[in-house]
This record gives sequence, C-alpha cells and structure tokens, in this order.
Amino acid sequence: MLQEKLEIVKQRFDEVSDLIIQPDIISDQKRYVSLNREYKDLTALMEKRTEFLRLIDNKEEAQALIANEKDAEMLAMAKEEFDTAVSRLSALEEEIRYMLIPKDPEDAKNAMMELRAGTGGDEASIFAGDLYRMYTKYCESKGWNVSVVDMSEGTSGGFKEIIIEITGDNVYGTLKFESGVHRVQRVPQTETQGRVHTSAATVMVLPEAEEFDIELDMSEIRIERTTSTGPGGQSVNTTYSAIKLHHEPTGMIVSCQDQKSSHKNLEKALKVLRSRLYDLELAKKQAADSEKRKSMVSTGDRSAKIRTYNYPQGRVTDHRIGLTLYDLQNIINGDIQKLIDEMLLYQNTEKLKFSEADL
Repeated sequence: MLQEKLEIVKQRFDEVSDLIIQPDIISDQKRYVSLNREYKDLTALMEKRTEFLRLIDNKEEAQALIANEKDAEMLAMAKEEFDTAVSRLSALEEEIRYMLIPKDPEDAKNAMMELRAGTGGDEASIFAGDLYRMYTKYCESKGWNVSVVDMSEGTSGGFKEIIIEITGDNVYGTLKFESGVHRVQRVPQTETQGRVHTSAATVMVLPEAEEFDIELDMSEIRIERTTSTGPGGQSVNTTYSAIKLHHEPTGMIVSCQDQKSSHKNLEKALKVLRSRLYDLELAKKQAADSEKRKSMVSTGDRSAKIRTYNYPQGRVTDHRIGLTLYDLQNIINGDIQKLIDEMLLYQNTEKLKFSEADL
C-alpha cells in the first residue's frame, strides 16, 4: 500500500533530519555527504506525501457530501471536488512510485567523460570532435561546468582522444547512458566521390570519485613530468608541467597537460585515475547484481553500439530502445534532452517492475 510506504518514508525523513545535525555525523565527511543527498531526496518525497494526504482528505470529504447532501449546487461542487481529487491522485501516485524507486547513489556525482576516435581514420576523429561539441553545448544549456583534462588532436580536426570533467547537479545520473559506441554515417570531407562512410567514436562516462570514495596509495603511482605538447605559447615546451601517472597495480596510464601549473595537472590526473578505479569497483558490483539487472540497459559495456547519427537521412537512432528522431541537426548541436529523457523513462519503467511488489 502506497500510504504505508509513505509512512516509512516519513519515519526515515525524521531520522535523517536528526542525524545530519549530530556532531559525529558532521565530522564523518563520507556519511555526512551521503545523508545530505538522502535528505534532499526525502524532502521532495515529503512534499508529495503532504499533497497525497491532502487529496485523500478532499476525496473523502467530497464522498461524504455526495452521500448526504440534498442541495443541488452543493452536490455539484462536491462531485467536482471528488473528480479533481481522483484525477490528481492518479497522476500523483505514478509520480510517487517513480520517486520511490531506489536511486543509484552515484547519480548525484560529477562525471568524467572520455571520448575516443574509433574506426574510420580522420573522419572518426572529426566525429569525436562533433560529439565533444554536442556534449559541451548540452552541458552549457544545463548550467554545468566543463573543463578539459587532456586531449590529443586529430590530424584533420577533431580529437583522437579528449577527456573532460563535468561538474553540476546530477551530472552522472543524466549522462551515464551515453557510454558506448556512437556511429556516424555521412560523406566525409575528404571523400571526392560523394560516398557515405561509416565511422565510430567511443564515449565513456565515469562517476567522479571523491577522495573518500577511493583512497589512492601514492607509493603505487609513478609520476612522470614532461613538457607539454601542442598549442599554448612559449612556456608550453619549456616547463615540465605535463603529468603522466602510471598506476602500477592496474597498468592504467593517465595524462594531463591542460593546465600551465604542474600541481593543477597532477590534481586533475589524480581525479581521472580515482574515477577510473572507482568505475572498476562499480563494474564488479554491477556484475554481482547482473541477474537482477539483466533486462535493464547497461552503463558498463563500452563496446555496445548504442546510437547512429545518419546525415543523409537527418536521423538519429538509439538502438537500445528502438528510438529514431529525425532531428539530427538540433541533436548534434546539443539538443539531446529528448534522447536522455526517453532512456531514463525506459530505465525507470524497468526498475519499477522490480519495485512494484514492495509498493
């Protein structure tokens, strides 16, 4: 029963409200951050609970009036009140059911996005550049901050690889299903005979790990300092500001040369390394839970072809949910909200199937 579930939510809200003002909780940063996120989610649910209980009262009062009222005008008002309450209750119950779906605790985190050119040579690098522009424009529209961590430019434009840090509200939860292989079908700039080519780029979206999520053992990390390469003025090739980290236990290598300061490059490189290691831990956790998740969309399979951008037909197709939109120009210019919304709706519907038994 939904009302019983909301009473459990109320008990937890009261409990969390008390916990977040306790000195020992405030001093435990990891727990304090976690509880604050939960408090924010529970506050939104409590607002819905208040509306839900008010509508139940309105409905019951209207029912009582309809059963006993003799005055025609009052009876008509009571019937209108009853219909309004029933209609809103139906929509509100659906909203609450979705809000009661257990949230992925990673969703509220910032994200690291890594874009790499795949098959298709120069055209793949150009496409990786197009995707980078698409995502940065989308992030701008959300008021999120994007900062480049490292990049390797393509020989004819775009990027062989680019890593960006995205900070804002609920970044990972919004972008996590962008991970996978993105494919483009179009006539490359270098093609003289007008033939359509297929190229690909890979997108990886990782939740940005906090320092208390992953504790790095610096004795396992070899730090290599080199001069930066590429554009950037006279100081670029004369100061040892570029950083390359070698994580000995996993063999991971992370580079950062975006900042002029060696210290800032090291800070950014450590963020990327921490996020990649955290993502490995999450992948293990998801694998252990794979039976439960088998009908859901994975965020971990980087080799899965998820989307095709077909320029001759002006269409974008998401292969995971069978969605095709004939709006390529706007989408490639950053208007990807419809794609994201449809994916999240699909995922939430799947999750709801698992949680409905508890409601």
